[in-house]
Amino acid sequence: MPSLSYAKWVSTRASELDEMSQAHAAVGGTARGRRYATQQINRAFAVLLASQFQGFCRELHSECVSHIVTVIAPAPSLRNLVLAEFTRGRQLDRGNAKPSSLGADFDRLGINLWDELKSLDPRSEDWREEIDLLNDWRNAIAHQDFDSAKLNGIINLRLARVRAWRSTCEHLARAMDDVLRQHLQGITELVPW
Repeated sequence: MPSLSYAKWVSTRASELDEMSQAHAAVGGTARGRRYATQQINRAFAVLLASQFQGFCRELHSECVSHIVTVIAPAPSLRNLVLAEFTRGRQLDRGNAKPSSLGADFDRLGINLWDELKSLDPRSEDWREEIDLLNDWRNAIAHQDFDSAKLNGIINLRLARVRAWRSTCEHLARAMDDVLRQHLQGITELVPW
């Protein structure tokens, strides 16, 4: 059984991303060929994808914290104190879901996220690089600062690139859900979801 965060990722969040795909098709069509009028839609799609993935990661972190807090602080008065400490200064609340912020936030739960992901699936190293590039594009778009060195020399963002990032986010979300379930079960001796 997946976490509530992952269930939302594959339902509500996926539906919102699908709407962007449909908007792209409505403007640019579905036939082969370059779509010069869709550059801004591709950029909007990338920003939406980055924000949806960040929302998933933040919710998954909160779900993990809630499980731990329920196990270690049965008294309601203590729950809020412990919960606040686990989420104080959480990078996902104020910054992008970059590999470094994901690592830092989940490390507070006693897991080296990227090592565990790599153990589960060696492709996670590639996913890590792709998530970094997605967020570099997100920042370039949001701040209108298209430094080609940061963007791997890419000038125009193509739909195929955004679709590849979406696939990466989908794989990474599933893997994160799995490794965190295993980790929480290991430290609390209770199945979190």
